[in-house]
Amino acid sequence: MGKPTFYITTPIYYPNDKLHVGHAYSTTVVDTMARYKRLRGYDVLFLTGTDEHGQKLLRRAETVGQAPQAFIDGIVAGIKALWERLDISYDDFLRTTDERHKMRVQRIFSKLLEKGDIYLGEYEGWYCTSCESYWTERQLSDGKCPDCAGPVERFREQSYFFRMHQYADRLIAYYEEHPEFIYPESRKQEMLSNFLLPGLEDLCISRSAMPWGIPVPNDPERVIYVWLDALTNYITALGYPFIEDERDELFSRYWPADAHVMAKEIVRFHAIYWPIMLMALDLPLPKRIVGHGWLLMKDGKMSKSKGNVIDPNALIDRYGSDALRYFLLREFSFGQDGVFTLEAIVERMNYDLANDFGNLVHRTLSMVERFCDGRVPVPGALTELEREISDLMKTCKRQAEAALDAFDYSGALAQIWMIIRRGNQYVDETAPWALNKRGETERLNTVMYFACEMIRTVAILVAPFMPKTPAAVFAKLGLPSDTAMNWDDAAVYGVLQSGIAIAKGDPLFPRLDVAEEMTALQAVMGKSTEGGNSVEQTKDAMSNEAAQKEPAQKDITAHETQPEGIARLIDIDDFAKVELRVAGVVAAERVPKADKLLRLELDLGSEKRQVVSGIAKYYEPSDLIGQKVIVVANLKPVKLRGVESHGMILAASHGDQLVLATVSGDIPLGAIVK
Repeated sequence: MGKPTFYITTPIYYPNDKLHVGHAYSTTVVDTMARYKRLRGYDVLFLTGTDEHGQKLLRRAETVGQAPQAFIDGIVAGIKALWERLDISYDDFLRTTDERHKMRVQRIFSKLLEKGDIYLGEYEGWYCTSCESYWTERQLSDGKCPDCAGPVERFREQSYFFRMHQYADRLIAYYEEHPEFIYPESRKQEMLSNFLLPGLEDLCISRSAMPWGIPVPNDPERVIYVWLDALTNYITALGYPFIEDERDELFSRYWPADAHVMAKEIVRFHAIYWPIMLMALDLPLPKRIVGHGWLLMKDGKMSKSKGNVIDPNALIDRYGSDALRYFLLREFSFGQDGVFTLEAIVERMNYDLANDFGNLVHRTLSMVERFCDGRVPVPGALTELEREISDLMKTCKRQAEAALDAFDYSGALAQIWMIIRRGNQYVDETAPWALNKRGETERLNTVMYFACEMIRTVAILVAPFMPKTPAAVFAKLGLPSDTAMNWDDAAVYGVLQSGIAIAKGDPLFPRLDVAEEMTALQAVMGKSTEGGNSVEQTKDAMSNEAAQKEPAQKDITAHETQPEGIARLIDIDDFAKVELRVAGVVAAERVPKADKLLRLELDLGSEKRQVVSGIAKYYEPSDLIGQKVIVVANLKPVKLRGVESHGMILAASHGDQLVLATVSGDIPLGAIVK
């Protein structure tokens, strides 16, 4: 029996300028999923590419005095170079100017025309060049494009239309029958409420007197426009429709796609236009449309048109591709918008990579070098402590798998980092330096071997996220850098061969000087990132790193005593900034060496969150399982006693009493509290 297949795509990017870090995020999440599936034994096809036709590109090329193709070729070369630097492992890069695509788009147009799903009519209305979207009068927002708030142009011409309206009811029914089709759920409700239920109009799919596009078959005065050209790349790359005696090997092997991944602003085209086109072609629909949130700056969405973008090349130059990938995947909860800040970059680099992962590797191998003659030792019998940690690692691996299958990249990394942090605790608890001093050689060797195996396990688990790191870790452990691995190797103990020489080398992720990084990042990111914070303000906010790393125990639930009455009034806009959601408690445990703190794992429906709360004096962990609590979901992460907290649960307090704010009734997890 052959391998199971997995076909995943990025959107095809519009090459009117260099790509920014938001595009890097989109592509990195897809690459991570493709790598994960390959490690699990899947036959993966990962498609990306560029959308190279349209009036906006034609005008952009004219402004720089170049022919469209020459201008685009230069941008595409930069895109491919960026993907190489980010270790993007795509299997195919399709350009809509490729002949293989153009001739198939023309055949698709002819198929739909012959079927009666395309007709020639007259279009009169509004067009946004920036978004390449047509709008009716009622859809405009204050006379501007409702998507980008840019100017629109009025025009009237004979055009070809796709009979989109006649498939609307069928698509609504498909949504009902396939609730997993659009992820997250909020995007589906948006499609229904804003577009499908109010009624679909037919889609204009051609332009006249516009030389930069694919000519309409038998009508060279017009070109096929935008979405019929762009969206069909997902099947033209597989050879559809087939020409003469061509075999449909790729199409029958990989279609329907397992996931189309894109930023939320183009979910509409993928969740409405694209499935209707496929219905008209009598083809199966993709299994999932996945829309992630935006990377925001102080002035809103990061975009090329606003000029507030961050060049990922500059961040790769400074930190390397794996560190940038880790930051993007860990910092931003998939499906939600996230704010790109200076502090977050340095905190992730220092706390997660240097203090946690890098520290575990370097301190362990330093002790192997010092106490075991620089060679992987022969272990003795494992104790209950090692067996307990082995069980934890297997649990974390399973939960990381579940998180990845739900596109929860941050949640998956949180599970892997639980292993890393437990590894550092293990070294502290077992104290190899004391074992060496007491001459307990067998126990020392067991501890050192087990710690090395934990590092090997982590190297495998981070491989989809940080593709260069496993080879670096393997080399330190004395393994060939090209050591073959699969995902399940992470659950096997005893792989390392005793006696092989380790190569400690420099720290995997060295600590960064905060002041130096703030200055450098400000230069890279400019004024657009920090909401007006100066470099000095940012330095001050981060100067006491030791205190942030190990803060005093404090209660982070919302129950601090207030004066009688209302202390001060706030504006409704201030309150609107707080995002409250219903969350289910799926796990709870005490934080070691912290009397007040509990670590809670919360289920918000579309994602899992770890939250640390100061309620240990009032609740036993077992009493919280299954409770529906209210969580502030858009707080910046903080560390308490070395444990990262992604939110704050609400509680009421009076004197010595404290009661959690809980929700009764059949309300779904993730529901917004208003």
